[in-house]
Amino acid sequence: EVQIVESGGGLVQTGGSLRLSCAVSGFTLDEYAIGWFRQAPGKGREGISCINNDDGSTYYGDSVKGRFSISSDNAKNTVYLQMNSLKPEDTAIYYCVALTRWYCATVPATTTDTFEEYDYWGQGTQVTVSS
Repeated sequence: EVQIVESGGGLVQTGGSLRLSCAVSGFTLDEYAIGWFRQAPGKGREGISCINNDDGSTYYGDSVKGRFSISSDNAKNTVYLQMNSLKPEDTAIYYCVALTRWYCATVPATTTDTFEEYDYWGQGTQVTVSS
């Protein structure tokens, strides 16, 4: 059975940091790329980052570039999103998505209302940044 579980969200002040985790089971990280999306209230799901464990390539959206960093631990079957210099506009539910590797580069340019075009996704973790 495939499972994706996000964790690490919470409440943080502006300028603070959080590290989100995406633990996957039922497949290994070399089978799929892993992307992070987020959804702020009243908005679509914005793709912000993706990692392709096949070749180590990473991708970031302009809104998070230079502040967020994606990485993976294949032994733990877990992908991380280190978020630094957080801003109130980073407040959102953050989702982890497994997708076919050649779509990884398109994640940062994607805004979607549904994850149905992807392979697997988690339930999300809430990140709230106070001003």
